[in-house]
Amino acid sequence: MVKIGWDISIMKVCAACHGDLPKDRYSKKQWKLDEYQRRCKVCIANNREVQLQQSPSNNDINTTNSNGTVKLLDSMHLDDVGKISDEELFKQPPPLEDCPLCFLRLPIFDMGRRYMSCCGKVICSGCVYAPLYDNQGNTVDNQKCPYCRTPWHTSNKEMVERTKKRMQAHDPIAIFNVGVYYRDGIRGFPQDHTKALELWHRAAELGHVMAFCRIGYAYDTGDGVEVDKKKAIHCWELAAIRGDVLARRNLGCEEARAGNIDRAIKHFIIAVRGGYTESLKGMKQLYSNGLAITKEDYTKALRSYQEYLGEIKSRQRDEAAAADERYRYY
Repeated sequence: MVKIGWDISIMKVCAACHGDLPKDRYSKKQWKLDEYQRRCKVCIANNREVQLQQSPSNNDINTTNSNGTVKLLDSMHLDDVGKISDEELFKQPPPLEDCPLCFLRLPIFDMGRRYMSCCGKVICSGCVYAPLYDNQGNTVDNQKCPYCRTPWHTSNKEMVERTKKRMQAHDPIAIFNVGVYYRDGIRGFPQDHTKALELWHRAAELGHVMAFCRIGYAYDTGDGVEVDKKKAIHCWELAAIRGDVLARRNLGCEEARAGNIDRAIKHFIIAVRGGYTESLKGMKQLYSNGLAITKEDYTKALRSYQEYLGEIKSRQRDEAAAADERYRYY
């Protein structure tokens, strides 16, 4: 088993939420208090009192701390369930980010971009594939990160070690990815849905929109928490208003199942503008079935998707996709 995470020598337990947290989660004053008085910044901000806890057995320590952290972070993100207005919910969010090398909008398709565990950058498929030349115009070895020029990792172990370093730098993507490893029990990590949730909450706190979507899935399916449809939908709303198109699609499907076709169409059109082609197919199906969708709505969705393609397409990305199926980006 690969052991990962923050350095335990600089972790202390909060007496209110019982989360095992790093030093920056406490004020200087609280950090110096003993374990029966210490409260993290979040608990102080939310007026959470110290909660005495029975001493767990050694086998239960990690689970108890993890569950406590999940409950704490739930209260941070889910206290306002149902308070998102329609104006906020149905506003087209801005694109998430651009490739830091070619400055074009990154595609949402996973194969169209790659996270670099060496430097924490997300690079488009075109820039990953593009040949590198020296100052004489000769092609040189390109087995390095296009951004920081660190050689590619050569093993799963090396990749995990790099990801651990990125976690220590509070990189939300690295934290989110390790949550996925725990959820699936891959890359040497044990399967642990509660630990996955804890990490996704931390990633969400740092602004990673996909983390909200995954937390929503956990509540929808009961992975690591009790099934709670209201919380699932609220998490998807939090993700959607920040630009996560998969969460937006989920909201559209929920509205369609409830018979709220007008609201479903609004969600689908926003998802299509964000690049999610499955929502376009969903709208086509609704149109074919004559379910309250007009030709104008479908035409608007098609135009939105063409606008998205216009923002992500490039010769360099097309060359990468033509050379290797792994670089397809739409």
